[in-house]
Amino acid sequence: MKLVKVHGSENDFFILDQTQFQQKLTDSQVNQLTQAITPREGGLVGGADGILLVDDAKNSLSLGQMRVINNDGSEASMCGNGLRTVARYLAEKNQQDSFNVETMFADLKVRKAPALGEKIETYQVEISPVSFDLAAVPANLEGGRIINQKIPELSDELLFSVVAVPNPHLIAFVDEATLKGPLLEEIAQKVNGENNLFPDGVNVSFVQVLGPNDIFVRTFERGVGLTNACGTAMSASSLMHVLLNDGRFMQPINVKNPGGMVQTVVHENPDGGYWMELVGNATNTHLIEGELADFMNQNFDKLTIVETDEQADYQKFLNNIEK
Repeated sequence: MKLVKVHGSENDFFILDQTQFQQKLTDSQVNQLTQAITPREGGLVGGADGILLVDDAKNSLSLGQMRVINNDGSEASMCGNGLRTVARYLAEKNQQDSFNVETMFADLKVRKAPALGEKIETYQVEISPVSFDLAAVPANLEGGRIINQKIPELSDELLFSVVAVPNPHLIAFVDEATLKGPLLEEIAQKVNGENNLFPDGVNVSFVQVLGPNDIFVRTFERGVGLTNACGTAMSASSLMHVLLNDGRFMQPINVKNPGGMVQTVVHENPDGGYWMELVGNATNTHLIEGELADFMNQNFDKLTIVETDEQADYQKFLNNIEK
C-alpha cells in the first residue's frame, strides 16, 4: 500500500488512493487505519488532521472523487486545503492541469495555478455551494439566517455569522487580543460538544482584519480541533469580509493563518449567490509504502518512508511571508 503525506497551509493529511487496490478498503478498515496513523502522539510521521480518500468518480464525469475522513473518524463534506493536495495528486497522476473533482455535495473545478512562492506547488480550487440557510448547517437559532448578529448563549459582545460552504461555519470578526486568546476554543468546545444550538457541531473561526483585502483566520475545526488552517473556513471568512467589511468581489484577498497564507477570490453569481476560489500550496512531505497490516498495527519501522525536500521550500515561503 502507498500513501502520500501532504499539507495545504500545514493542514496535513495522508492521501490514500483506493484505485491501487484490487479490493478497496471498507469504511471499517479506513476507520481503523485512521486511528492507527493520524494520532499526533504515536502516529505515522507526526500524525495528521485526517485521511483524504481518492477514488474514481461515482456519479459524474469528474477526474476523480475525494472523501475527507477527520482524525476522529468522522467524515467532512469538503476540505479546501485537502482538495488542493488531491488536485495536485490527480493532476500528476493523469497529466492534466484543469479538471473537476467529485466531492460529497458538488463537482468542483480545480486547476494548477501560478506559484505563490519559489518551488511552491500551487493549486486553485472552487469552494461551493454557499448557503446561509440555518437548516443547511444545521443550527437551532431564531430566524432564517444569522449574519453579523449576537448569539447570547455564546457571547454578550461578539457578532456572529453562520454559513455553510458546504461545511458549516460560525464566524466572528475580532481584535488581535481576542484572536489569540482562549475564547475561540471555549466557544468551539461548547458548540462541538453536546449542545442544542449546533447539534452536529460547527467549525468556528475568529477573523482579524489586517487591511482592505488582508485578513487573518484562526479556526477550530469540527472533528479535528484547533488547526493550522481550514480551507473552507478561510473561504467562508473571505465571503463575510466582502459582505461586511467593504472587501471587494473578484479581487484577491490575502488570508493569513497559523500555517501560512493563501489567496481567495469571492464571486457573486447573477442570481445573487456566491462561490469562492481558494489558491494555495499543495505540498508533498512524505512518500510511504508498506504492507497494509503494518500500517494498521503501527509497525511503522517496517515501512519505507521517503521524506521530500518540499517542506524546506515551504518553510522558506513562510519566512518570506513573516518578513
